[in-house]
Amino acid sequence: MHFGVIGCGKMGSALLQGVLEAGVFAPGAVTVHDKFTPAMEQAAGDFGVAMAASNRETVSAADVILLAVKPPDMVPLLEEVADVEGSKLFVSIAAGVTLDTMRGCLPDAHRVVRVMPNTPALVGKAASAYAPDSHATEDDASLVEKILGAVGYVTRVDESLLDAVTALSGSGPAYIFAMIESLVAGGVDQGLDKAVALDLATHTVAGAAELLLRTGDAPAALRENVTSPNGTTFAALESLRANQFDHIVREAIKAAKERSVELGG
Repeated sequence: MHFGVIGCGKMGSALLQGVLEAGVFAPGAVTVHDKFTPAMEQAAGDFGVAMAASNRETVSAADVILLAVKPPDMVPLLEEVADVEGSKLFVSIAAGVTLDTMRGCLPDAHRVVRVMPNTPALVGKAASAYAPDSHATEDDASLVEKILGAVGYVTRVDESLLDAVTALSGSGPAYIFAMIESLVAGGVDQGLDKAVALDLATHTVAGAAELLLRTGDAPAALRENVTSPNGTTFAALESLRANQFDHIVREAIKAAKERSVELGG
């Protein structure tokens, strides 16, 4: 089976690296293409894979094609390759572009799976979700799970939930980075050296997530465990509540979901 990658940016390259390291595909069974030639050449050099001269050449050579392009580029790309012979599995990471939209560009012989990974794929810690179209088989779904599983956690959802997935986990790392920035700024305000504050904040976030994963306890239970009545954590949480922290986060996710829907419009 041959794997094609169209789009050699950060996410396309991260997924490519993951599947190669996991042995899902061998370098000799991979072809890549990017309209930005230096990105394509770097991917080919880094991973020892073949380069294609065009999108059509990539699709012709491959059985499974990862479409790691921006949402506005998806329909023109699919229209360009729609008449390539064979039955191909297209795996799209384009936010907001629906299965129906992609299906409308392709003949019935092809199958489509829509996926949403996130940037921690760069370090093998992604949180990804996927939804197959009605033409995709269970073998297709299993293969997509192997591809996404090579860079982290993966789950299958109904496509109607993928815009919410995009808002929560797709954009989620940015929310965590923003939270870390605020933690650092707060530490500096209280006298900490910036480098020390950054190290403490980063390890605190990583440790809290790992504790949640390892124990399987509910976030609320872990929060309560560290919150003594009228203690320091209690005072901080009361401040967060007074400033509508929960509302702010929920509204951010809502805004991201609405934008994801717009991108697919």
